[in-house]
Amino acid sequence: MLDLLSDFHLWIKALHIIAVIAWMAGMFYLPRLYVYHADAAVGSELSETLKIMERRLLRAIINPAMMLAWILGGLMLATPGLIDWSDGWVWVKLVSVVAMSALHGAYARWRKDFEADRNQRPARFYRIANEVPTVLVLIIVTMVVVRPF
Repeated sequence: MLDLLSDFHLWIKALHIIAVIAWMAGMFYLPRLYVYHADAAVGSELSETLKIMERRLLRAIINPAMMLAWILGGLMLATPGLIDWSDGWVWVKLVSVVAMSALHGAYARWRKDFEADRNQRPARFYRIANEVPTVLVLIIVTMVVVRPF
C-alpha cells in the first residue's frame, strides 16, 4: 500500500489541490451569500432563493470538496518520506486546516439558522467571517510552499 502511495503521489497531490480549490471557492462564497441573506426580509423571494443557493453550495460543493481534501491530504501524510514530522510548518498547517474545518462547521450551523429564519447576526458579522478563510489560506499556503520552520 505504501509503495502505491509513492507511485501515485503526484496524482494524489493534483487531486488534493483541485479539491482544496473547490472547498475554498465555496468557503469564500457562502458567507457572501449570508451577507445578502442577513439583509433580506424573512419569507421574501430573495430569502427563499438564498436558502436554496446556500443549501446546494454547502451540500453539493463545499462538503464533498472538504471531505476529498481531507482524504487526499491524509494519503499524502501517509506517503513514506514525504513529511518530516519534526518540522514545525506541518503542525502549523494542520492546525490551520483544523481551524478551516471548524469554520466550515460554523458556516453549516449558520445556514441552518437562515433555513429556519432564526438568524440574529447582522450582515457586518458575515462580512468579517468572510475574511477568516483568506487568513487561514495565507497561513496554509505559506507553510506548505515556504516551510519557514
